[in-house]
Amino acid sequence: MNEDVIRGLLQSVQKGELPVADAVERLRTLPFEDMGFATIDHHRDLRCGVGEVIFCQGKTPEQIKAIFSVCANRGGNVLATRASQNDAQAVLDEYPNAIYDELGRTIALRQVEPVWSESEVTIITAGTSDLPVAHEARNTAEHLDQRTRLITDVGVAGLHRLLAHHNEIMEANVIVVVAGMEGALASVVGGLVSCPVIAVPTSVGYGASFGGLAALLAMLNSCAAGVTVVNIDNGFSAGYSAAMINRRIVNSRKQQGDAPAGGEST
Repeated sequence: MNEDVIRGLLQSVQKGELPVADAVERLRTLPFEDMGFATIDHHRDLRCGVGEVIFCQGKTPEQIKAIFSVCANRGGNVLATRASQNDAQAVLDEYPNAIYDELGRTIALRQVEPVWSESEVTIITAGTSDLPVAHEARNTAEHLDQRTRLITDVGVAGLHRLLAHHNEIMEANVIVVVAGMEGALASVVGGLVSCPVIAVPTSVGYGASFGGLAALLAMLNSCAAGVTVVNIDNGFSAGYSAAMINRRIVNSRKQQGDAPAGGEST
C-alpha cells in the first residue's frame, strides 16, 4: 500500500463515500501480513518508496504464487526475481498479464501506469554471457519506472567496442557495469565518466575465477574512485540502487529548474 492509495482511502472517508469501519479493515494489515510461511511487509513502499520484491529462490511455486497474489491484490506493481520456469508458470496461470523474462529470471506484473524517468539508467555488459544478470538489473530498474539503455559485449578484450558508445556513456546519470572473468570493465568505465558506477561481478569465467570471486575482488580493488560494488550476480541490487540514484538526480534537477541530463529512449 503506497502513499497515493492511503491518501485516496482517507479522502473517501472524508467525503463519506467509505464507512470508517471499512477503512479500518483495509488498514488492518498495513504494516505487515502474516501468511504462516511468509510475513509480507506492506509498509515498505511508504518507508522506502518501493514495495517488497519477491525472491523466488528456495521457495516452492505454490508459496511464490501465494505471496505474489497477496501483493497483487493490493493493486500495485509486483516483481519477483530468481524465478524458474515452473515458478513463473504458477504465477502466469493466475496472472496471465504478468511478464516472465526467462533470461533475467524475473516475473513482473504492472498494474499502475508508469511515470517513466526523463533520463536513463545505462547498463553495460562485458560479454554476452553476462546478459542474465544485466536483464535482472534492467527489469528491476524498469519496475521502478526508470528508462534503461543496454549496451552489450563491450569488454576489455576489445575496448574499441566500448569507445564506440562514448557519447551514450558520457550522458549517463548512473551506470551499471556487469562483468565476469577478471571484472576489469568496471574500472575502465569508472575512469571515463563523472557519474556513479555500480559494478556487478558475475560468476562467468573459468575455474580460477572461483565462481565470480576473482571479479568481485578486482572490482573491490578498483583504482576508479567512483565505482561501488554489489554481490556476485546481484543484478537486482544494482538495478535498484541505480534507480534510486537516477530518481534523486532527476528530482534534484527538477527542483533547481535545470534541464534533465541523459539520453532518452525512442
